[in-house]
Formats: sequence, structure tokens, C-alpha cells
Amino acid sequence: MPEFPPRSESAPDIERAGHRRAVKAVIPAAGMATRFLPATKAVPKELLPVVDRPVLQYIVEECAAAGINDVLLVTGRGKTSMVDHFDRRPDLEQRLEAKGDLERLAAVRRPAELAEIYTCRQAEPLGLGHAVSYAESHVGGEPFAVLLGDEFTDESDPLLPDMLDLQARTGGIVLALIEVPDEEVSRYGIASVRPASVPSRAAEVVEVSELVEKPAREEAPSNLAVVGRYVLPNAIFDAIRRTGPGAGGEIQLTDAMALLLKEGVPVHGVVFRGVRYDTGAPIGYLQAVVQLACKRADLGPAFFAWLADFVAGASASASGGVGLPATGKERSG
Repeated sequence: MPEFPPRSESAPDIERAGHRRAVKAVIPAAGMATRFLPATKAVPKELLPVVDRPVLQYIVEECAAAGINDVLLVTGRGKTSMVDHFDRRPDLEQRLEAKGDLERLAAVRRPAELAEIYTCRQAEPLGLGHAVSYAESHVGGEPFAVLLGDEFTDESDPLLPDMLDLQARTGGIVLALIEVPDEEVSRYGIASVRPASVPSRAAEVVEVSELVEKPAREEAPSNLAVVGRYVLPNAIFDAIRRTGPGAGGEIQLTDAMALLLKEGVPVHGVVFRGVRYDTGAPIGYLQAVVQLACKRADLGPAFFAWLADFVAGASASASGGVGLPATGKERSG
């Protein structure tokens, strides 16, 4: 059985914890990111840039926009640079200020102003549930949010505030759900749902009646997948301790949530239909870079024009026509 961190003696029961709005977040970020090797051999995947900000900064900005200013990073070996990113750099700031580069100065200072960043190290990567268990002493017996370290939502489509408000109303578990194609259900935790009776500001709230971790296509109760946003009561820690290894031989958070569901803890889902960037695999990472670059007022018009030329040239090349367009440097040279 995996070894868990010491239990917090201050953990209250769910009735007392459930109706306070969560003010802390946990970001599990201990994985080795093998799909991005060799780039992630020395650079954490969470610090890979999406245009000019790392993935992790977008996630912490999402927390800050929802009123969360206390963030715990659950890290692993070789991840100390994540903390450095959210620290001050007086030497760099002084140089930028002396040059009068106030725009970059503000950008450099911004990460340190978003939230208080704390860290703990997961001894070994034994699953998402195991990683979350390391947060017990930090959250202090209160409900808390969990945001996976490789996906974020567009700032124009806030999801977390609705989830926090819903959890404060119900005192239970609140999940982010998205619809996925039937052929992809085996990659996710899948929820069986029914209409919810609790009112909410969220556009679409459902009550979850069953959770299944990575089911076979023919065994999936629906095509509503649990994605990387959770708001959890403190009761989750005891459930994790009572959860044995699941899919992949790991301690799965989905299994711990399913245990609480069976024991009567209310579980609700917010069905998200906004823009979500999943940078956990190379194709999703590249899509996020392109989408956000195109949205930038300073970069978007020129980048989009180049991209349109590139796609047209690639299509022509594939069909035996003219070659790819020249790069900007070649055109201007």
C-alpha cells in the first residue's frame, strides 16, 4: 500500500467545511512529462511557454481571477524552477526600470503578485489521488480547489468561480465536465448524471450519480468526462486513504470521489462548453500556442496572416503545387 502523508488532526467533518467558499488551490505538478522529452528533461512541462507566459502562470492567473490567492504546488524532482518563476527578480527588474521598459517590467513582476505560492514534494508519482493527499495539512480542514497543471480555460470563459460558488452551496464535490467523443471515453473519468435540483449561476449544472475511471467504450455510463478542475471537501483525504490502487496501479482521485458518492456526499458537475486549452500532449500544446497567438492584439494580425500563407502553401505543396511560403526573415532579406 502506498505511503501517505501524516493525517491532519484539524480536519472537520463535511457539514462544517462544506459551506465555506474555498480560498486555497492545489496544483499537482510532479509528473515527468515524458511526452515532451527531451524538452522536459531539464525544464518542467508546466513552464513550457504558451506565447510569452508559461502554462503554470495561466493556471495561477485563473486562480487569482476566482479569488484564490493561496496556491500549493505538489512537485517532484527537478521542479524548483516553477517556484522561481513566481519569485521576484530584483536585478532584472532594476535593469528593465533603468531602460524605461515599463511594459516588460510589469510583466516580470506580475507572477509574484498573483498569489502566495507554497510547495511540497510528492515522494513518488503514484497517481492524482496520491498527489492530492499531500495537501491535507496545507488546506487546514477547509474545502479547496484542484487544478491540473497542464490545462487552463480561456479568460473569457471563467469556470472556476461557478464551481467555487456551487461547492459553497452544496458542501460536496464539484467537478468540471466536458462532452467527449465516444471513442475517447476510455481516456477519462466518466460521469453518469441526472438533472440537478440545486440552483446555480452556472449555465449547466448536473447531479452526478456514478463515476467510472477510464471505462471501456461499451461500459461508459455517458460521454461526460471529468477534466482538470475539482472543488473538494476535506472529507476527500480520508477517502483517498481508503482507496486502493486503481487504473494503472495508481491511487486515482476519481475512485476516492466515487467512494464518497456511494457514502452520500453530494457530487455535482458543471458542464463546460467554453474554450479550454489542454497542453498535456504535444498536439494540444501546439494548438494552444496558435490559438492564443492569434488572439493577441500585438501579435495576432501578423501571425494569422503568416499562418494563412503557410497553410495555403502547405496545401499546395501536398497537392503538387508551389512550395511553402518563405519565412518572414527570408521575405525581408
